[in-house]
Amino acid sequence: MRPVTRYSGVADLPLHNGHVPPYLFERMRVLGGLIARYIVEYYGPGELVRRLGDPFWFQAFNNVIGMDWDSSGSTTVVVYVLKNTFPPGSLRDNGIAVLGGKGRDSRAVAEEAKAISDVADYERIVGASRMAAKIDGVALQDGYSIYIHSLIVDSDGDMLVVQQGLNEDSGMARRYHLPVPKGSLPTTRVEPHSGVASMKIELSLNLANPGSREARRAILDIVSSTPPGSLLNSLGEANRILRGEPSILSWVTGGAQGDTWSRVRQLTEVCPRYYRPVANLRLVGKAASEIKKLGVREFDELIGLPGVGAETIRALALVADLIYGYRPSLRDPTTSIMDPFLYAYAHGGKDGVPYPVRVEHIDRTIEFFASMLDEVKVGARDREHMLRRLASFADRVKRAIGFLEGSSDYIP
Repeated sequence: MRPVTRYSGVADLPLHNGHVPPYLFERMRVLGGLIARYIVEYYGPGELVRRLGDPFWFQAFNNVIGMDWDSSGSTTVVVYVLKNTFPPGSLRDNGIAVLGGKGRDSRAVAEEAKAISDVADYERIVGASRMAAKIDGVALQDGYSIYIHSLIVDSDGDMLVVQQGLNEDSGMARRYHLPVPKGSLPTTRVEPHSGVASMKIELSLNLANPGSREARRAILDIVSSTPPGSLLNSLGEANRILRGEPSILSWVTGGAQGDTWSRVRQLTEVCPRYYRPVANLRLVGKAASEIKKLGVREFDELIGLPGVGAETIRALALVADLIYGYRPSLRDPTTSIMDPFLYAYAHGGKDGVPYPVRVEHIDRTIEFFASMLDEVKVGARDREHMLRRLASFADRVKRAIGFLEGSSDYIP
């Protein structure tokens, strides 16, 4: 799989109420399907998988077909359009398929993968699905709960996981893109995302980040070499530090605790989601006992174990951090703050921004792409060459107005 240009890799989107009117939704489905089919016919299935791995391109695709430029519903609509165009069975005929989706559909990945196990690696698809969910729900603890989970699979074995989480406190949704090249699974050994684009950045426990390598190693050492009882004692000490309570030793020696609590208080203010006491010590103790019995050797293996959730991993990270000095990365996975609002001018937006959707424009675009797709199938390339020249001209115009490299927001 070719690398994705790193505009971004996780998108934060405000939650929008309402629905897409049927007349518009049908046009979104048809236009989006035609664009996706054209890319697959002309460039191959792998190219569509690669492009969808770029959240900037994903959002631009959403904008072009007429969905709100900044809505959390964009993920639902794009995944639906793609799955409607390339359902699981289309892997046999078109070399690409979309599995999963929103809500109940997100839990259907294994069943859908089984239906295409004659042409795809069932175990790898299920493994990629589970590990991606663990990475963005356990290794990364940014306050978003996954509720959309989908996989795009091509016949060469490349995959892309697209999932979205909800932060109920902020009213924001965040989309994660995890490319999975042929023969591999998502992993914390390297940065798992193709990037992160967000309108909101907050420090969070990020054990998927390369900067957490030493912390991950320390966590593995702790669970493998420390008796569960001793581990709980260390966790109790970490809780004491986080609450700002003096130790018994300080009462005996008369030592001052002010400087220590001042530093800890700064940490709790900077990243309160991570630096807070662990409430359920019994849960952590039970999980630690099971982990020790299994003799886990890799962090990916650790987070993949049944019963090992976010709270257990946070507890282990706090012990490694506050007791042994191995601080994890608190870096929000966002790599740039960008949005492809420019592309909303193609047909307008459902919410009237930048202007109300012009149905007649969408219909003309549908006609154009339908005829282009027919020409590609019979080997004609005249319109393709015209489209390439138009794209080149548009790129020069954008550069001239500082939209890309001339802009301070551009991240190569």
